Amino acid sequence: MEIKIDDLSGGEVIKLLEEHLADMYATSPPESVHALDVNELKSPDITFFSAWSDGALQGCLAIKQLTPQHIELKSMRTSSSSRKSGVATKLLAHALNVAIDKGYQKVSLETGTQDFFRPARNLYEKFGFSYCDPFSDYELDPHSYFMTRELAEKFA
Repeated sequence: MEIKIDDLSGGEVIKLLEEHLADMYATSPPESVHALDVNELKSPDITFFSAWSDGALQGCLAIKQLTPQHIELKSMRTSSSSRKSGVATKLLAHALNVAIDKGYQKVSLETGTQDFFRPARNLYEKFGFSYCDPFSDYELDPHSYFMTRELAEKFA
């Protein structure tokens, strides 16, 4: 699998992000959806990664700089054909290693409380994330969990 920094110009990536947004709105109330659209993901404070295998898109993940030391994970998504194949684990390890290389010291995220998000929460827990209070501009929301962890050693 090849993971690359993506400029969000490809149709496959845009389609995957549109599916991601559609699922977010189908599982959470609109005021609790914090997913970014394609234009927001093109912001200079965001690095967007896409994962490919044999020319097929496997998944994506973005890191958003909150401060020079702190990033947020955004838009974690695997293609339906790639679920439970290890793509998310590889993408997350890659993005966190890039963040460490760039000198970031902390990573946080927001995810849903519904069962739909259980696999994502399991993955984050496996990577050492712990539950925390809202960070950045987030506020307490019964439909959101917030997670964080310090960054130090690289991930295998």
